[in-house]
Amino acid sequence: MKTRPLLFPTLSLILFLLASCAPKKAVPTPNLQLQIDQAVAGTLIAMPIPTQVPPPTPYPTPTAVTLEGLYCEYQFCIGHPSGVAFYDHLATQNIGAPSTYGNGFLYAYQIPNMVISLIWLQAPGTTDPKFLLDTILDDQADVPTGSLDVKLIRDMNVVYAPITTSIPEVPFGSAAAWVCGDRVFAWKVYTQQTDTASALFDEAMARFTCGP
Repeated sequence: MKTRPLLFPTLSLILFLLASCAPKKAVPTPNLQLQIDQAVAGTLIAMPIPTQVPPPTPYPTPTAVTLEGLYCEYQFCIGHPSGVAFYDHLATQNIGAPSTYGNGFLYAYQIPNMVISLIWLQAPGTTDPKFLLDTILDDQADVPTGSLDVKLIRDMNVVYAPITTSIPEVPFGSAAAWVCGDRVFAWKVYTQQTDTASALFDEAMARFTCGP
């Protein structure tokens, strides 16, 4: 009967020893690779997005042919000496009524040795341009020499005539007329030398084009 008071302390000691001998829970080992991946991902998210490279700016390509010595207006182009320029004769006569697609009159000059005239008229269905050649020739000053010469220049039938003039400064020249599209054109030049006129005409027609 005297041993009962020692039972409770003995049991407590046994429980304490059993508890101290029980296996402890293992502490998980940190996953170093996972930590690295998380750090890299965070860094990438925090980095600023680089500015996108703008698309290349298109620039006009150089003109394939030189515009020097070339007149382009009223939906046609024609060559002329580089030292002169065409003027709208109708506009100088009447500011409110310049040349148009259907009717025009240009001139260019280089005093005292050259004068060039160019006229055109819209005439659908016309195949013979001689009537406009007669129009550009001046009955008081121009005299055709020889017979008319018919030239095939690209797909255009051109009537051409050398002329002499009553103007002492420019006694020689030539005139021509042709059809292009729905218009008829006529061209004339006065020069100081007889062989200059044909060369100027060849220069004009070498660069002549017209549109509708």
